[in-house]
Amino acid sequence: MTPLASFWSGLGGQPALVTRVFPVERPGVLSSRLPVREFAGACVGVCALAAAELAARRTGGGEVPAVRVDDGAVATAFVSERHLRTDGRAAESFAPLSRFWRTADGWVRTHANYPHHRARLLAALGTPEAPDAVAAALAGRSAREVEETVTAAGGLAVALRTPEEWAAHEQATAVARLPLVERVRLDSAPAREFAAVDGGGPLLPAAGLRVLDLTRVIAGPVATRTLALLGADVLRLDPPGLPELRDQHTDTGFGKRSALLDLVGDRERFEELLAGADVVVSGYRPGALDRFGLGAEALAERRPGVVVAQLSAWGATGPWAGRRGFDSLVQVATGIAHVERGPEGRPGALPAQALDHGTGYLLAAGVLRALSDQAEAGGSRLVRVALARTAAELAAGAGDRVTGEPGTDLSPVPWLTERDSTLGRLRYALPPVDFEGGPRDWSRAPGAWGADTARWL
Repeated sequence: MTPLASFWSGLGGQPALVTRVFPVERPGVLSSRLPVREFAGACVGVCALAAAELAARRTGGGEVPAVRVDDGAVATAFVSERHLRTDGRAAESFAPLSRFWRTADGWVRTHANYPHHRARLLAALGTPEAPDAVAAALAGRSAREVEETVTAAGGLAVALRTPEEWAAHEQATAVARLPLVERVRLDSAPAREFAAVDGGGPLLPAAGLRVLDLTRVIAGPVATRTLALLGADVLRLDPPGLPELRDQHTDTGFGKRSALLDLVGDRERFEELLAGADVVVSGYRPGALDRFGLGAEALAERRPGVVVAQLSAWGATGPWAGRRGFDSLVQVATGIAHVERGPEGRPGALPAQALDHGTGYLLAAGVLRALSDQAEAGGSRLVRVALARTAAELAAGAGDRVTGEPGTDLSPVPWLTERDSTLGRLRYALPPVDFEGGPRDWSRAPGAWGADTARWL
């Protein structure tokens, strides 16, 4: 079974619909020892197919539109943050303290892009904010000691593991029990009734749907950016006191609106938004929002028929479920960085933040399939994904053979475009989700973080 067919089956899709997907293969893009190109194409492919399926339902139930998965478009979108330009300025990349470091017995990777994470890392290590000082502090400690010390302080550091070491870890065992996309029916809410989609313009299968976006960084925002492409009114909410990275927000903010809302102080306003929401997407650590009454069951009780989509780094169960995590750190823990190591043994990385982007498209696909299922059988729905589970799927795709494709210098220009915005002139990657009659670009450019009013259109 191909990755696309396997992913589609896991989403509960009709197997025959896979024949509606037409790939355009470009061997050598996303070159890696692991099958990143095939994996990325499958993630985008099932998302586009789920969108096409829902579009067919909303236009009278005819044939599902043909889906095109072009490796060039996918590869460009999977590094969208690298292609972003704002008035010609390239996006800021990883911060100086977000990198690999040698330890006394191996390697550790830290993540310090956000100011509060950087402060916790430095406090845990007892060093000033200077790479040389951090390097000296880490050189005398074991990687696992650094991991535990920094994690206990609320910072982010993960020791490099081989695939075999990760497989023996209790968290890997917990993740292995999970489906790639977890799908749960929460109650017996009535079947969803969709209004017909206007056939005068691009097919927008999510038109008329309202999405509360409680996500940050890349994976969750990629999912909600995709739902916005498909016509949903996506309102991203962030707490006022938690900083966001400007370029990261721009890259994933296409099609959306962005507002600041205190879930405690502005609870009445949130409940008003929830009462009108069709989908709630959250990307905080498992349990982090439960104290605000924002667990899946609690949301479904107050808003019957809602689709709740949840994203985490390490999975909802296991000893690491409550830990913070990012794509780069999951690659290190799960053995991917070891597999991708360089000729001198230095840990490597995938050619894109493929766990983030791939998981984002899988999460969007899960939401779209949940909406289609609701039209048949009703019920509030829970869709759940985890970066660590996505990593396991990518690694499993290598089978018994870990080889690399020769790289290619394929130009990304066909899949880039420009437009004006309130932030300046933007150059950005076009969406890779492509089906016959569907949208080819977002209806609106991103705006400044938190600049919109917390209300539905």
